[in-house]
Amino acid sequence: MHPELRRIAILGSTGSIGRQALEVISQQKDYLAVEVLCANSNADLLIDQAITFKPNCVVICDESKYEIVNDALKASDIKVYSGIESVCSVVGMETVDVVLAAMVGYAGLRPVLAAINEGKTIALANKETLVVAGELVTQLAREKGVNIYPVDSEHSAIFQCLVGEWHNPIEKILLTASGGPFRGKDNEYLQTVTREQALNHPNWTMGDKITIDSATMMNKGLEMIEAKWLFEVKPEQLEVIIHPQSVVHSLVQFEDGSIKAQMGLPDMRLPIQFALTFPHRMKSSYPRLNFFEHASLTFEPPDTKTFRNLALAYEALSRAGNVPCILNAANEVAVEAFLHDRIKFVELPDVVEYCMGKISFKGKPSYQDYVATDKETRKYASELVLKMT
Repeated sequence: MHPELRRIAILGSTGSIGRQALEVISQQKDYLAVEVLCANSNADLLIDQAITFKPNCVVICDESKYEIVNDALKASDIKVYSGIESVCSVVGMETVDVVLAAMVGYAGLRPVLAAINEGKTIALANKETLVVAGELVTQLAREKGVNIYPVDSEHSAIFQCLVGEWHNPIEKILLTASGGPFRGKDNEYLQTVTREQALNHPNWTMGDKITIDSATMMNKGLEMIEAKWLFEVKPEQLEVIIHPQSVVHSLVQFEDGSIKAQMGLPDMRLPIQFALTFPHRMKSSYPRLNFFEHASLTFEPPDTKTFRNLALAYEALSRAGNVPCILNAANEVAVEAFLHDRIKFVELPDVVEYCMGKISFKGKPSYQDYVATDKETRKYASELVLKMT
């Protein structure tokens, strides 16, 4: 039995996940259609995507690019809007069935909350949404009866391991990590790491922000916090394992001691397609895993002394409240500074640790508390970066 046509709103269509989602949709034209495309500031690519996929409407968040997009699409029937308020409005359109949340960072939170409020199914690629406000988002989703399907390869793997096991309690979730480009390196080596080295990931092709997060291990820390909310587990039920080959995408251990793993080549199109078409597995032409080409799969513990961001994420996970929000905001500022050569690679966790010790703790934050925490943290983090520069 095949699914009915699902109309997709892609938030972050010009980013890495957005572009791969459009590849998936172009392969599944009978089951998936593009209804809305939203981009931050890449007007040229948004225009090309709109001409190719003919959505109902597009949104360019950067309001200064509105005229460029509007003029280019004048001859079509495609409606053009701009600004974050427009993103929050279009996700509620009656013609949208699924919202693929692939905007980078904290900016993705408001549109996701707006989409949940409108009862839309969420395919979540923006992990920061649950890192920053996991309790708020999951509670609202429960109230509105909204399903959140994970797109991250690790969370998709966990989700796939749990299909058919909903009634069986989880003993432990094992999140795999490639270890990034600096696996096995010591702190002395990391002192001289360049932007280019950090952006050279051994297995995955991703956007700059997530690639740096992978190199510092912060990405795995954020994924742990996301997993806590997605799968309703306690911090002590989460474990990170370094798996350099990126073939086992994550594992779930059940109370009888049995472990399920989901495996495949490192290809984000697979978890994207699974999230957009669940509960169906649609035929694809993507490359298949050949076990004889991956005869050796290895696993090792993470080095949290060298890669302190992972230890800081563990701490934020345990302290809870608004601490993960602080962790995320400080990290976003630090990564942006590193990408512009304003701080060193080894200084990234310094910014995060400083802010986690500086910003006041709130145990039961409201949405406005999260907004205030994010703003305050960015201010302190930016001031620290200026002193380091």
